[in-house]
Amino acid sequence: MLAVLSALASALTYALASVFQHRGTAGEPAAESIELGLLVRLARSRIWLFGVACDLAGYVLQFVALGHGPIVMVQTLLVSGLLFALPLGAALSGRRLASSDWIGAVAVCAGLAVFLAVAAPAAGNSNPGSPSWAVLLCVVVLGAAGLVSWGRGPASRRRAVALGSAAGLVYGGAAALTKTTAHILDRGLLDVFLHWQLYALAVLGVGGMLLAQSAFQAGALDLSLPALTVVDPIVSIVIGVAAFRESVDTSPLALAAELVALGSMVAGVIVLARNEGLVAGPVA
Repeated sequence: MLAVLSALASALTYALASVFQHRGTAGEPAAESIELGLLVRLARSRIWLFGVACDLAGYVLQFVALGHGPIVMVQTLLVSGLLFALPLGAALSGRRLASSDWIGAVAVCAGLAVFLAVAAPAAGNSNPGSPSWAVLLCVVVLGAAGLVSWGRGPASRRRAVALGSAAGLVYGGAAALTKTTAHILDRGLLDVFLHWQLYALAVLGVGGMLLAQSAFQAGALDLSLPALTVVDPIVSIVIGVAAFRESVDTSPLALAAELVALGSMVAGVIVLARNEGLVAGPVA
């Protein structure tokens, strides 16, 4: 229960972070995309800093959730963040929720409920072996680099999707490192600093933030946020099952239901991300 409540609270604060960070990054020069100078410039924006504070709060809650529950469950629940962003986006833009927003919300909720009920994810290992970590990190780093390369060029729509997908991939890898770090912390604070996972987590954390802010900067939130929100849990599900040996029901009927549920979540996320309150431009 603690893992579920912490994951839902994390989804709420991450949703707040995405909305405010997008509004803070809008208008920043494209030349500074994927450069640390972008973060330096953004640090002058109060609305962006508020988004960062929400991000940190969300990460603390995610850390607690991953310390008490399977990656598959926790990361899937984070998709619900867009549901929390709806009323905020509507309030900031001074509009009422449209029927399409409710349809998207139902699709996400139904997909979440069916996937978690059918998959019934159960805990596995807390720390994969070295070969698993090597493969996992190589796939994350090379995959993110490939997406960044694909997103280069004048097409801002493609860049926003590519960078959002790269951020989701990196955040999925960071979730795996977070889970292991949370379990190492149970042995004592000093023990955490003696393991490489903490330092790899710091690198992926900064890299993921830079990619996410660059994605928000590149175009409307209805382009970057769906990519980030969808790629992160899908990557995390694969990592949870393949690297952490978390168990999910893989019988033919269950697998079919899980795929339909994931499709419903993806469709719902895309619909919700096109909400005008989320796509709206920066506030003063």
